[in-house]
Amino acid sequence: MGANESCTTCHEYVLPLELVHEIHDKDYILIWFSVGYMSKMKAIKTFRDLLAFLTIIPLGKTDDFVVTSAEAIFLFPVIGGFIGLLGAAYFLGCGFLLSHVLAFVNSIIQIPVEFVSNLALAVMTLAFLLVLTGLQHFDGLVDLGNAVGLGTLKERRAAAHAWTVTHKGAFLAIFVELLAVAGLFFMKADFAFGAIIAAEVAAKLGMVTVALLGKPTHTGLGSIVLEAAKRKRSVIAYFLAVLIVYPLLGLMGVWVILISVLLSVFMERVANSVFGGVSGDMIGATNEVVRAASLLFVAGVLLL
Repeated sequence: MGANESCTTCHEYVLPLELVHEIHDKDYILIWFSVGYMSKMKAIKTFRDLLAFLTIIPLGKTDDFVVTSAEAIFLFPVIGGFIGLLGAAYFLGCGFLLSHVLAFVNSIIQIPVEFVSNLALAVMTLAFLLVLTGLQHFDGLVDLGNAVGLGTLKERRAAAHAWTVTHKGAFLAIFVELLAVAGLFFMKADFAFGAIIAAEVAAKLGMVTVALLGKPTHTGLGSIVLEAAKRKRSVIAYFLAVLIVYPLLGLMGVWVILISVLLSVFMERVANSVFGGVSGDMIGATNEVVRAASLLFVAGVLLL
């Protein structure tokens, strides 16, 4: 049996996730019913390459990690869930430490403890997520801002690839991240853990969607991802995203996924207008926009 073929003697296409076939001498991990089985070694390599592609976690990049990550683009929401889990844990840990530090400071001099705590947590958590992803998606926002408003398509593409930051690029990037900070600032503490995870899942689903819909502007990293996203199994990403966020936020989580899709459609149209197609920068920019919108949406709903 090949690594991507289902076993003809087994009819189990749902849980358990790990299946052992007595007629074979190795285990196979069921990724999803329409994908088939993936050997354990290939599954480990795939998740390692995805983490290396989407984060700065030092796992050791293989020569083909970009290709492997592109082929497994349907698993982006799962990696988003893991990134969100790290961010949510960081949020809780910092919240615990800050509560003690600010209580001590407040015992010496009166300060608005709740305001300072919420603001510090919001800024620190977003900074953690940006650093964890290597600022590569943030850079996409800057490049988009650099290009907006320029005359010709050639000028806009050149501005996106130039190693410069214009006032427009800085403004757009900072504005979007401030929206994300605002979402975290106004977030109710009881929902923050699930909201942070859901926002990262939605952000990665946004990357899948804009890649699925878009046409490449040139041959490069972005074109590899876009080509892989056109495969039918990319639809699995949407099921995985719902499966992750629904237990965390319920129906509100489904709305977060819907917002992710709608914003990604909008970003694809922006990409066509500005660059004549979707590039790696636009995929990264979509990640940042969807994260900010998701956090704002959840915070806003909870405030109503």
